[in-house]
This record gives sequence, C-alpha cells and structure tokens, in this order.
Amino acid sequence: MSTAARNEARALGSSSPRPPLLMLVLATVGFAVNFWAWALLSPLGPRFKDLLGLSGSQQALIVAVPVIVGSLGRIPVGALTDRFGGRVMFPLVSLSTIVPVLFVGLAGQTSMVSLLVGGFFLGIGGTAFAVGIPFVNGWFPPERRGLALGVFGAGMGGTAISALTTVKLVSSQGPASPFLITALALAAYASVAWVLLRDAPGRTVPTEPLGARLAATARLSITWQASILYAVAFGGYVAFSVYLPAYLKTAYGLDQADAANRMAGFVLVAVILRPLGGWLSDRLGPIPVLAATYAVVTLGASVQAFTPPLMPVGTIAFLMMAGALGAGSGATFALVSGVAPGAKVGSVTGLVGAAGGLGGFVPPLVMGYVYGLTGSYGLGLALLAAVAAATLALTLTVVRKAAGPHGAAPPAPAPAPTMVSPAVETR
Repeated sequence: MSTAARNEARALGSSSPRPPLLMLVLATVGFAVNFWAWALLSPLGPRFKDLLGLSGSQQALIVAVPVIVGSLGRIPVGALTDRFGGRVMFPLVSLSTIVPVLFVGLAGQTSMVSLLVGGFFLGIGGTAFAVGIPFVNGWFPPERRGLALGVFGAGMGGTAISALTTVKLVSSQGPASPFLITALALAAYASVAWVLLRDAPGRTVPTEPLGARLAATARLSITWQASILYAVAFGGYVAFSVYLPAYLKTAYGLDQADAANRMAGFVLVAVILRPLGGWLSDRLGPIPVLAATYAVVTLGASVQAFTPPLMPVGTIAFLMMAGALGAGSGATFALVSGVAPGAKVGSVTGLVGAAGGLGGFVPPLVMGYVYGLTGSYGLGLALLAAVAAATLALTLTVVRKAAGPHGAAPPAPAPAPTMVSPAVETR
C-alpha cells in the first residue's frame, strides 16, 4: 500500500496494514494491564497496616509511592515515545514492570522498607499512560481523537481489576498470588504488543535532544494549563482509587473486602465516563465538559465533607464525583490533542500526565495527616471542594481564552449547495 493510500485509510479510520481500531484496542489493553500492576498495593493497604503495625500516614505513604514515581516517570517516557514510538515503548514498559511485581509478591511484604522499595519501582507501570496518548493520537484524525483518547483512557480501569481481585486472591490463594498473575499478564501483553503493534503511518520523529524537547514543551502554555486541569481531574480519581478503601473503613466502619468493592464501583463509573467526556468534547468542545466536571466535583466534595450517611447520600456524592473526574480526564486530553503541536504530543502528555499523578499523590497524604490531627476527613474534603472551585474559575477564564477555537465545538458543516434552475433565477 502506498503512503498516500495509507494516509487516506488512516484519515477514514478504515483498513490499513494495522487498522486504527486494532491499535486502539491493543493500547487500551496495555494501559489497563500496566495500571493493574501499578495499583496492586492500594487494596492491600489496610492489610499492611494491621500486619506491620503501620500508622495512617505510613499506610498512605506506601500506597502513594507508586503514584508519584509513575507520575514523574511519565515525563521522560512521554518524550521517549515521541522519539521511539509506542511499538517499542509499550513492550519495554510492560517488561520492566514485571520485576517489581515479582519482588513485592515474593519477597517485599515483610517490612515497610521493602514495600517502599517495591512500590517505588512498581511506579514504572504508571508511565504506560504517557506511551498510549501520543500513540493513539497519531492513528486518528482530529475530529475523532477526543473519543479515541477517551476510550484509551478507559484503560485506567486496570485499577478496578486490582480492587476486585487482589484482596480475594490473597485470602484464597496466598499473598503472592495476585502479583504472580499480574506478572504473567504483563509478559503476555508485552509479547503480543511486540508482534502486533505498529506506529501510525507518517509519524513525525523529533530530532532534537531529549533535554531540548522537554525545555521547549515546558514553554508551551497548554502544558501548564492542562497540567492544572489534569492534576485535579485525574489526580482526584487516582487519590480516591488509592485511598478510598482506607477512608471507607475508617469513616464508615466497612470491612476490607466491602471497601475494596465500593472503590471498584467508583473506578468503574469513572472509567465509563472517560470516553463519554472525550466524545462530548468532540461535539461540544472540551471547555464546557471541563467546566461541568469541576462544578460537580465542587458540589460532591462539599456534601461529603460533612460525612453524610453512606446510603444514599455519601454513595451518590462519590458516584457523581467519579463520573465527573472520569469525563474531565477525557476532556483534558481532547484539549491537548487539539492545541499541542503534533511532534510534541508525547512530551506534553508526559508533563501533563505527571501532574495528574502528582495530583493523586498529595491528597492521600493530606487526608491521612488531617485525620491524624482532627479525627475527621471533613477538612480534607472541604479543601478538595475549594480546589475544584478554583479550577472551575481558571477553566472559564484563562484556559478558555488560551484554547481559542480548539476549546469550542467544531463548526457545523456547510449546507449542501442547492441546484436552482435558470427558469427560477429569471423570475
């Protein structure tokens, strides 16, 4: 197939040597499997607390370390993806994640130090996000990228796999079992990805040194604006996905399995709404979707700050926030794909993704600290409401102005010309 034909097939989203839909599915599966590994410590946080006699802050630190490493690691991984492509980076990240998974499963659950070391390198799995965004972005035309990136983002549901299976596997098969199963899944995916993945035809490969590209990316206004948006949207999702079991157990007295199942429900709602956020951004523009996101989070966090009864008020508040955070995460990268230069999408994604992960690192530590001081999580949730309200104001002012036409709904197609007969024209 010629280059022109490949580009035409790509633009139409139809058949090609590797169809865009197949590439999207493989990228999404890779994201999910790596996120599954990335989130293995979170459901076991209460178990480690009881087993090792940890304080609330120590428990929060153990589940937060993979988050911060995976977040910061996205910066170089995103830039490396611009250079080497997803076909190389997806298998590489997946294989690298196997080592810490096996370490924690077989030898790393005996002390806080070993959990911190294992969790540090487990953060590699979280960098897969910075591989997938530029990879998927290259396979779809601009008018379909919001939905495509939203579907890819649904791979964050890998945290739900961890939440639903980890505690049950530890109880029934032993503490190493979820880690061994995840390692096998990572190895299988790396093999399939190496055989089937291909980078998009016509992909622009940057030639500048890594440092120069990162410096140029840091000078783009979209980088910092999207970083703030994503730190609240995806950061809020990550924070709840890693800390919600501990919160529910402490604030409402739920057992570990029930708390993990409810956290999985939170994750699933966010996962389902992320593609919807991308799809709505394709049609309405990302700014209205983002504004709705932060308005809903402000409301939900304000309600939950008073620790209302879990059924139904607390459940409704958390599910509202889950849906809004998922949709907002999808809308953020719809904005990035429209504004960021094509050859820098990976680098921008790395920095924005890092901000999102760091946004998830801070709240669990704050929540643990606030609870230790006050015996309540109310102040921590009130702070979340205030941050969401400030982000809403930023979205409607600075971000809207900077995004310009990329933040608005795409123009309606021009009406088809009407054929008028000469006889009618002379009347």
